[in-house]
Order: sequence, then structure tokens, then C-alpha cells
Amino acid sequence: MPGLILQDQGIAGECMKKKFIISIHVLAVKRPLKYRGFILFLTFLFYTAYHLSRKPISIVKSELHKNCSTVIRPVDLNITDNDTWCDWVPFDQDNYQTLFGVLDNSFLVAYAIGMFFSGIFGERLPLRYYLSVGMLLSGVFTCLFGLGYYWEIHSLWYYAFIQVMNGLMQTTGWPAVVACVGNWFGKGKRGFIMGVWNSHTSVGNILGSLIAGVFVSSAWGMSFIVPGIIIASTGILCFFFLVESHSVIMFQNVQEINETEPLLPNGNQSINRSISTEIPEIVEDHSKAISFCGALRIPGVVEFSLCLMFAKLVSYTFLYWLPLYISNVAHFKAKEAGDMSTLFDVGGIVGGIMAGLVSDFTGGRASTCYVMLIAAAPSLQIFTSHQKAHPGMLLVCGALVNGPYALITTAVSADLGTHESLRGNSRALSTVSAIIDGTGSIGAALGPLLAGLISPTGWNNVFYMLIAADVLACLLLSRLVYKEIKGWCGPRLRG
Repeated sequence: MPGLILQDQGIAGECMKKKFIISIHVLAVKRPLKYRGFILFLTFLFYTAYHLSRKPISIVKSELHKNCSTVIRPVDLNITDNDTWCDWVPFDQDNYQTLFGVLDNSFLVAYAIGMFFSGIFGERLPLRYYLSVGMLLSGVFTCLFGLGYYWEIHSLWYYAFIQVMNGLMQTTGWPAVVACVGNWFGKGKRGFIMGVWNSHTSVGNILGSLIAGVFVSSAWGMSFIVPGIIIASTGILCFFFLVESHSVIMFQNVQEINETEPLLPNGNQSINRSISTEIPEIVEDHSKAISFCGALRIPGVVEFSLCLMFAKLVSYTFLYWLPLYISNVAHFKAKEAGDMSTLFDVGGIVGGIMAGLVSDFTGGRASTCYVMLIAAAPSLQIFTSHQKAHPGMLLVCGALVNGPYALITTAVSADLGTHESLRGNSRALSTVSAIIDGTGSIGAALGPLLAGLISPTGWNNVFYMLIAADVLACLLLSRLVYKEIKGWCGPRLRG
């Protein structure tokens, strides 16, 4: 009898071990759910910091060249030019707008070119290291621009070089954060989640404006140094806390399980086999990174990339020129025009969320973008015909213009980066995101440039250019829209 009792106790102990091992495997599957919210918050914070560090240049421009007749002149100051004594050389010239344009395009062109290479590097390097180094270097170059104030640097080429380098460093952000979010979230509600998440752009712009505005009148150099320190600090945060994929967590859990399995007796191999059959599905992805040309061959990448180029052309034209348009047409002061222009960004947040919700519900990313772009064209015409910059129309235009832009750069990029044609190769996400956003950045550089060339002929001509860009963006999506509609109606027609 004592032997039988000991044998029963041994069997009971073995059963407890089996249950323990099974519970650990269940934990390996469910544990990543706890990390998703944290990863979403981290990547939101990271890209907010990127946009926060880009914004100061637009705030500081008014300090680099201003109306000196309204500034109190120091008594002991010996000046020779009463009109430009308070300006920062070399922006005291009559062509200061052109010089500011050089700074803007130095950043935008470098950003557009660098984006095509950023995704390639992002796939071949750990995203945590890539993002961390990118944010640290972005902080360095942002601070160097502000240090020009304290070092009394008056060379245009210095500031243009800093803008070029900062533009290149900023390209590390978008492909990496989209890849991280795409790795953690499936396609079910990806559009809605990324629509909400994409508000980091507007949040970063707002925070960047507020921080730069605190220092711009007293010491404009701090308007760059403080944001530079912030983005560098988030780079350190990224290094210690970012988990770039749920497979990392699962792989760690599987290693813990494998260390525990030898405790089981040999007679329980059937349970070991039943558990171990799920392990290959959760180990790290060792597939080769996709090539640039390989990413272009993914169905839909070319169409969405070109569509984004024209959509971003419209969006960035509003970003750089809307305050001036409101000031000229509605005769608002500069601060009032700037405050009112934020309604366009508010509409953009709502449009991005709505685009994500609709595309999740219908399953038609291209169709959602197509409808919003079609509706944007007449809304732009109505907006310019009012000649008063109506707040309601600003919200509508912001939603319709930025909605497709937000959807393509987030959910669409994530979908294409994990397309079924890749046959399980999940390492294409960074390259695909870089191609799409890099092509869009070409439009971002062209839009403000074309607006500057066309605006002297009348603001109506600028809006005709924007409407034409919206129409071209729609045409580029026609094939994909037809394919989606055919997929919806095909089963019914065959029935």
C-alpha cells in the first residue's frame, strides 16, 4: 500500500508538471497582448519627437527676419541700416524668402532622397538600434542649428548643411516605427489603430510650436536646443525599452520552456511533441531582407506610392502656405492666421481615424482613399471661392486631404509590407514603408515649391494646381479600386 501511494503521488506530480508546461506555452502565446499598448505608446512618443524637432524652423523664421521698426533699439547700439539692424545675417537680405526656401528644400529634398535608402538599412539592422541612433543624431543636428545663435554663425551654408543632415537622420523614423507597429498589430483593426496612432504628427507639430514659441523672442537658439535634447532623450528611451516584434517575446518564452522540459520523464514524449509542434511558428524570422526592386514588384506598391506623392503634395502645400493664404485673403494677423490654420490639422486627425475605420469595415483601402480624394477636389474649390477661410471648410478640407495621406503611410504600408505574395517574409515592411513615404516626400518637396512659383499669379491658380494633383492621385488608384470592387461583387455575380 505505501508503494502504491507513492506511485500515485509520482503520477500526480508528473501531471502537475505537464499542466505547468502547458500553461507556460499558453503564456508564450498570450503574453505579447500585454505589450501592444506599451509599444503603441512608445512609437507614438518617438514619432511625436521627430515632428517636434522639425517644427522650430517655421517658428523661428519670423525672428530671423522681422520688422525692425517695431523693435526697441538699444541706446548703445551703433547701426548703419535702420531697416535690418535686428535681423539675423544672412537673412537680413531682400531675398530672405528665397533663403528660407533654401533651408526648407534642403531638409525636404534630403528627406525624400534618404527615405529610399532608409528602409533598406532598417531591414538589415535591428530596429531598436536603428531608431535609437537616428533619434540621437537628429537631436545632435537640431541642437547644432540652435548653437549657431550662441556661436554667432552667419553662414547660409552652415544652416543649409545642418538641414540636409537633419533631413537624412529624420528618415530613420518613419519606416522603423511603421515596421514596429505592423509587427505587433494584425490586419483586423489595423486601419483604425493606425489612424488614431498617426495623430502623432499633429501632436508633434503643436508641441514643437509651443516649445519653440517660449524661447523664440529671447534666444531663438533654445528653440532648437530644447527639442533636440527631447528627441535625443527619446532615443535613449528607445534603446532600453523598445521591443520591435512580438516574436522576440515569444522566442524568450520558448527558451524558458525548453529549459523546463527535461524535468519530464521519457514516458511523456507525446505531450512534448504536441507542445513542440507550435514552436516553429513563433521563433524569430530569419528570412532574407527584400531588395528594392523586389519591394516594387509587390502588387499595389507603385500605385500607392505615386498616389501618395500627389496627396502629400497637396497636404504639404497647405502646411507651408495656409497661414500666409489666410493672412492675405482674410486679412488676419500672423498669429491669428497661424492659430486658425491648426483647424486643418484637427480635420486631418479626424480624417485619418475615419479613413481607418471605413477601410477596416469595407476591406477596401484603395476605394476609401479614392472616395476621399474625389470629394477633396470640389471641397478645395468651395474653400477658395469663399475668400474668407471658413473654419468649417478648413476642417472638411483637412479631413479629406490628410485622410488618404494618413491611411497610405500607415495601414496601407503595413498591409503591403506583409503581403501574401511575400510568402511569410515579414522583413519587407521597412523597405515598403520607405518606398511609399519616400515617393510621397518628393511631392512634399514639390508642392511648396510650385506654390511659391504660382502664387504671384493668383491664389486661385494654386488651388487649381492642388485640385489637379488630387485628380491625378485618384486616377493612379483606378486599377486597385476596380480590383476591390470586383472582389466585392464577384461572388454575387457568379451566384
